[in-house]
Amino acid sequence: MKEKSTPQVFTKDKLVMQLYVSGMSQKSMEAIENIKRLCDECLEGNFELEIIDIYKHPELASEQHIVFSPSLIKQFPLPKKTLIGTLSDTEKVMKALDISNKK
Repeated sequence: MKEKSTPQVFTKDKLVMQLYVSGMSQKSMEAIENIKRLCDECLEGNFELEIIDIYKHPELASEQHIVFSPSLIKQFPLPKKTLIGTLSDTEKVMKALDISNKK
C-alpha cells in the first residue's frame, strides 16, 4: 500500500519556496491559489511551500528584504530566485522556477 505523505523526499529534487503575502488581500489570495495549483499539477509532491503573512511576521519579510507583496522566493535548488505578483502567468512562473511540465 502506498503512503499518502512521505517526509523523506530527496532534497535535491524538492523545490523549497516561501510565498510572502499581505493578509487576505485579493492579490495575495490569487497568488496562493496560483502557486498551489501549479505545485499540485506539476510537482507531484516534490515541493515545500511556506506561506508567510508579512503583517503577522514582519521580521521574516525584513530578513528576506521583501518590498513587494505577494513575493515568491525559491530557496532551493539554487540559484535563489524571487518572483513578484499574483503568479498568474503559469508559463513564466514555470520557466523562472525551472519546472518542466511532465504531462
